[in-house]
Amino acid sequence: MSFDEVSPGRRAEAEATAQPSAGGWISEMLLPSKIRNFVRSREAGLMLVSLLIGVASGVLVALIGWSVQAMHVLLFGMVGDNRLSASESLPVWRTLLMPTLGGCALGLLALLGRRMGGRLADAIEANALYGGRLSMTGSLLVTAQTITSCGFGASVGLEAGYAQICAAVASRFGLFLAARRADLRLLVACGAGAAISAAFGAPLAGAFYAFEVVLGTYTVGALAPVAASALVANLVMRGIATPEFLLEPGSLRTVTSHDLVHIVAISVICAMLGILLMLAVSASDYLFRKSRLPGWLRLIVGGALIGVLGLVTPQVLGAGHGAMEHDLVASIGPITIVTIIVLKGAASALSLGAGFRGGLFYASLLIGALVGRLYVDGGWLLDPDLALDPDLAALTGMAAFGTGVIGAPVTMTALALETTGNFSITMAALIGSTIASLIVRELFGYSFATWRFHLRGEAIRGPHDVGWMRDLAVRKLMRTDVTTLSIDCSIIEARLRMPLGSVKQIVGVDAQGRYAGLVMLDDLYTTAEPADQPIGVLARQRDQMLLPAMTVRQALASFEKNEADALVVVEHPVGRTVLGLLTEAHALRRYGEELERQNPDNVRA
Repeated sequence: MSFDEVSPGRRAEAEATAQPSAGGWISEMLLPSKIRNFVRSREAGLMLVSLLIGVASGVLVALIGWSVQAMHVLLFGMVGDNRLSASESLPVWRTLLMPTLGGCALGLLALLGRRMGGRLADAIEANALYGGRLSMTGSLLVTAQTITSCGFGASVGLEAGYAQICAAVASRFGLFLAARRADLRLLVACGAGAAISAAFGAPLAGAFYAFEVVLGTYTVGALAPVAASALVANLVMRGIATPEFLLEPGSLRTVTSHDLVHIVAISVICAMLGILLMLAVSASDYLFRKSRLPGWLRLIVGGALIGVLGLVTPQVLGAGHGAMEHDLVASIGPITIVTIIVLKGAASALSLGAGFRGGLFYASLLIGALVGRLYVDGGWLLDPDLALDPDLAALTGMAAFGTGVIGAPVTMTALALETTGNFSITMAALIGSTIASLIVRELFGYSFATWRFHLRGEAIRGPHDVGWMRDLAVRKLMRTDVTTLSIDCSIIEARLRMPLGSVKQIVGVDAQGRYAGLVMLDDLYTTAEPADQPIGVLARQRDQMLLPAMTVRQALASFEKNEADALVVVEHPVGRTVLGLLTEAHALRRYGEELERQNPDNVRA
């Protein structure tokens, strides 16, 4: 996906908490209260809904894949099931013109999207900030843009579009059924996992994708719905079309101890290159923004540049399914492999930086496979006795590079198992994924999705539910019935006005009514200061304040940092207009209650 794909969280706060406009009457007509209560109160209800999500996801993935292939046939003159990225050559005019026209088409869709409205949040952000609420209008727009981008030859994957629309359908099911927040997040994970399962013909990988990337946690209660949706989506997809397998099952030999050093080396190389690819995407986005070109012109320029790269090799066009099938069996030299790796990475960075919609999932698999293949070919040139299976190297590279970019090691390991059918080879994928994950987390700290959030200023490190903390802001926790006194008031006068037991804290204000410090009632009666001294000499936390927009976690961090039991809430740190008071005990109690309520295992208690 491009960096523009998800709108800023603040702009979407209102919509995030709103029910769908048609949800009320549709729920009443089609889903009686008994059905909704069954889903809310029984795990079997969620299980049935997940099965429906699996069916819908399998159909949607097949339709999207067919639509893109039909566009390739129409726009690039492909014959039958031939893949765009597997073409030996393409007419120059088509290669240059079609990605450029794709930029124009995407610009028109963006203009239409602004008029339609809708929150453009993906499944990860929806689960992290909005409790699983996805806009169907926004998701349809993102899916249409993804199909358009890939159909016109942009170097992006369809996985983002698959996951987007399937997660949105799952979210809509949950909203119609009045699902609880935790259940709605689970259903969104079911939709996204089912999409990956159908796309790759890998239900295990789809299920783990849901847990690792979209849900952010694993619970026993979530296993059955996620697994069911992934399995059903895979079966439906197989009944409609043939999923794309990356390798022929059973084509690889058993891993030996002599292979381990090479597996580690490939994993390290892929981790470093994965970081480089993510930085290249952000650099491309920065340069396009720095150019100050309008959005529609950025897309056109980006499409033209992609077309130029496509003249060198058509393998950079589209998601790369055909290139994967071709490059793993074809006899190509190391120089050609390096050229494809560099150009595919550059085309993906240009596509996303210019504003095309899509993901890096399949591109990372293709580049990783080529890196593994290059390692073997380059190693044989240096050492003719190198005994490393090229398919093993390619599989290790796919798993390691995919983990570095997507941030899902178990998903990649499961994908390796399901696409080879070889348990021994899966160990190589597990080692590669683990090493790549460790290196990327230590040196970079983000996956591609969370890196996009970081660049937008969102404090999201994954799909874990943090949206409720925004709702649990200081403005909702503070007491507004605070007692204020002028900081110049004498101690004796303050004692007369504030007898023991009346309050715990006195908020001191200056002559202009601005916050000037917090006076504890205990200090007022136990101080050794002369009675005619102003209470300002007893004031604490003169410059330590809370703001109403702070989350409860930020407030607790402020209490700990300032070693304070209570802090005053002001409207702005400059004006210092007093709004209320918050104690650490109350904030801790509410935070603990909300954490307990958000625990998925306690949702149905």
